[in-house]
Amino acid sequence: MKSLVCSAILLVLTMVAAAAAQTENQQKTYLLRYQYKPGETIRWQVEHRSKVRATVSKSTQTTETLSISMKAWRVSEVKPDGTATFEHLVEWVDMRQQLTGRAEIRYDSRTDKTPPEGFKTAAASVGVPLAVITMDPSGKIVQRKDLRAQPKPAPAGDESTDAASPHENWITIPLPKEPAAVGDTWSIPQDIDIPLPSGGVKRIKAVQQFTLEEVKTGVAVIRVATNILTPITDPAIESQLVQRESAGRIWFDIDAGR
Repeated sequence: MKSLVCSAILLVLTMVAAAAAQTENQQKTYLLRYQYKPGETIRWQVEHRSKVRATVSKSTQTTETLSISMKAWRVSEVKPDGTATFEHLVEWVDMRQQLTGRAEIRYDSRTDKTPPEGFKTAAASVGVPLAVITMDPSGKIVQRKDLRAQPKPAPAGDESTDAASPHENWITIPLPKEPAAVGDTWSIPQDIDIPLPSGGVKRIKAVQQFTLEEVKTGVAVIRVATNILTPITDPAIESQLVQRESAGRIWFDIDAGR
């Protein structure tokens, strides 16, 4: 009997300790900041796959695309406040496209000298600096100088223009200005420009939302989700919008700052 009582007390104490530790972890705040060093090059591989099936007049065509690229930031300067200046470039691309009833089109900048039609614009941007960017420790762009021509953003309120609008203020996941606790959320507005068959662009209003889900051994887990604000009734626009939405999780090393 005494053994059962001791076991019950031990179980209760363990549960109380676990609950206290969880509460303490939720109340603790973490300062999330990017950290860079002058002279370093940061590389990451990006892979994008899509499969679009379109039916017009009972005729169905499927388009499958695959794009793999190696992007890089070459850091040239880091100020005492952590603001970093770097060159942004794409070191190589591997692109493929398959349409129903047609041979696959492929281009790998590492092995192919001449890109096929449809890939020439992307090929021209490989291996050359695209922009010089100054970014603060929270990930916000302080200054940007494009070294190659960029599409002009659509004017405010204009939903029919011949140019797409880049998201100018952010090129990486934004971090909260203040220290964040587990469960905290922050967000930024976003314009998503969808090309129209007429040649114009439909501007979609959205919000990127971020949530600090947990922190373990110095690594923060951040959930990312896109909330669409503009009502969508056109299936063609909706199919393109799906490819532009973000949803997932990011693991951020707090000590390393990336």
